[in-house]
Amino acid sequence: MAKRKYNPVKDIIAMIFSFVIFIIPFYFMLINSLKTRREAGLMNLELPEKFLFENYAQAIETNNFMLLRAFYNSTLITAVNIILLIAVCSLGGYILARVGGKLMNGISFFLLTGLMLPPAIIPTIWLLNIFNMFPTRLGLIMVQIALNIPFTAMLYRGYTSTIPREMEEAAYIDGCSSIIMFTRIIFPLFLPVTATVTVLSGVTIFNDFTNPLYFLPGSDNPTVQLTLYNFLGRYMASWHLLFANVILVTVPPLILFIFCNRQIVSGITAGAIKG
Repeated sequence: MAKRKYNPVKDIIAMIFSFVIFIIPFYFMLINSLKTRREAGLMNLELPEKFLFENYAQAIETNNFMLLRAFYNSTLITAVNIILLIAVCSLGGYILARVGGKLMNGISFFLLTGLMLPPAIIPTIWLLNIFNMFPTRLGLIMVQIALNIPFTAMLYRGYTSTIPREMEEAAYIDGCSSIIMFTRIIFPLFLPVTATVTVLSGVTIFNDFTNPLYFLPGSDNPTVQLTLYNFLGRYMASWHLLFANVILVTVPPLILFIFCNRQIVSGITAGAIKG
């Protein structure tokens, strides 16, 4: 069979497309974050007359260092979400894959509907009020966990299907209990999909704007995305500080995504082999 000749045209087109979609907007924000208010208000790609790196310090100091408090809140909320999602969905996805029957199929269908149906804001706020969790960080954590459970559980369910049952049978023969078998044998095999869940859920929750806006309003417990309001006034916006704020809250999850990109792809594709 003749080998196909390598055609670099598709790769070049993909690189140009990626450059236009991702690199230019990031360059636009970075350049304007180093300008004066007047220069940033022009919204162009020209270099500033003077690079004002102090804009970043000013963005951090605004409203009594609200950005630092927001980083703490967002990091705490993200970490708790990831830990609970991994603990709940790894076991849930494993059970869905291993235990058959109409009940498990019904639960799987119920989870799939959670991927399709939009969240109901008003009933959720009403329910949080009943349990005195509105507006609190705990209430926001519960909402975000509920929103991420369907996708995460399906990832673990698909990945479990790639693990041979013979490993579990051998563990039972050796005298392992169900808990020891899952924690010491199955869960370590979940490393690729766990890395995928950590990065995807972490970036999504850390950069979430709408859910904190609805379920954690006010300035007492800000999240990183809500700090953008610091620089948007009714009649005037400090675009140079706004862009500096955007760069500060975008770079950490971007670095995490870049370094863990290979784990994300392997975790998703491995779970897609069987299903």
